[in-house]
Amino acid sequence: MNSESKSAYRQAEESIGLTPIEEQVAAVSGSGETEELFTINFGPHHPATHGVLRLLVTLQGEVVRDVKPIIGYVHTGIEKTAEDKSYWKVIPVIERMDYLSYYFNAMAFCSAVEIIAEVEVPKRAQYLRVIHLELNRIASHLIWLGTSALDLGATSPFLYCLRERDQILDLFEMSSGQRMHTRYFQVGGVMEDIPAGFEAKLRAFIDIMPTRIDQYNALLHANEIVLQRLHGVCPLDEATLLSLGVTGPLLRAAGNPWDLRKAAPYSSYEDFKFKIPIGTAGDNYDRLAVRIAEMYESVRIIEQALDGLPEGPYITSDRKVALPPRHELATSMEALIHHFKLVTEGFRVPPGEIYCPIESPRGELGCFVRSDGSSKPARVHMRDPSFVNLQALPHMTRGSYVADMIATIAMLDPILGGIDR
Repeated sequence: MNSESKSAYRQAEESIGLTPIEEQVAAVSGSGETEELFTINFGPHHPATHGVLRLLVTLQGEVVRDVKPIIGYVHTGIEKTAEDKSYWKVIPVIERMDYLSYYFNAMAFCSAVEIIAEVEVPKRAQYLRVIHLELNRIASHLIWLGTSALDLGATSPFLYCLRERDQILDLFEMSSGQRMHTRYFQVGGVMEDIPAGFEAKLRAFIDIMPTRIDQYNALLHANEIVLQRLHGVCPLDEATLLSLGVTGPLLRAAGNPWDLRKAAPYSSYEDFKFKIPIGTAGDNYDRLAVRIAEMYESVRIIEQALDGLPEGPYITSDRKVALPPRHELATSMEALIHHFKLVTEGFRVPPGEIYCPIESPRGELGCFVRSDGSSKPARVHMRDPSFVNLQALPHMTRGSYVADMIATIAMLDPILGGIDR
């Protein structure tokens, strides 16, 4: 490395707060260690980073001494884009933030707008939202489980997980016309009622899904290699997780049962009986076990929502925010004009601000919306759990092996679209 390159490298280290390598070596030597530290660049295109995450990893042999997450490679600018669009047009933009949890992104935003605008969501729409949210939770966990198994060296679970996820996407296509980024949730309810045949297909899925989860357990929990790679590996205690703001399965794996569906119910979650799986050690094995157990509970919630699905409208009757029924467009000029103005100009929301949190597959997903009385939000800000949870990675992995760091990144389940929003 020539002097110019070495100088540029040193500036890059200092800009992200890295201790110069000579100082790291001196620090280790002073502590009685003789092995030299080595800083490597991990990512941003390494498959085990689950996206364009870059890590600067300081190693002593194969032992991780420090990890510096570096983000910003996606450059979505979703929040700023949302502030330049009408409330109506924000929904498809915000869905693409955490691209595996699109229903949750839309739910957080729509709920925030509904609170400010004082729009009441019909009971049937609330239940339909719950059904799609829990299906989305299972689909997200399936992608996490399959890719995590790949990081541990197991290839078969990934294919099995895609098999079940494809059934969920078929259901999304039935209800919305799209398999991903469906824009099914609207301010005031949902886009359409579920079509004929949807309930029968969904019941067939929830009948078979528990047996599929049993298969995942048989593949992984009985695998000695997987157990040795996860049991007691990279634990983190509840107090540290709380101090970092970590929520979701990572916090529950450490024994804290915090779940917004129970702690602060929304969309009629108080109507359903389900358990909150928790761990004891807070290690990678507990993080795996908690998420797998959550899939069983999501199936229970969906079944209860189907059994108790109320009759009635699927969207609010408030015509200031809801599109007129589609069948009226061919016979009513007023309905056609209203539809055109609502889609092109949007609706106005009274001045105010609100923070609305929900429980996403990765933890607390919150949406802050401030309205200035116009048809566009003055400010939209998302509290994405992947961004917050990533802070815990250095605390979890210091003192572990490089291979254990790979498994721990998988157990974090980070989505870079949410981190780099």
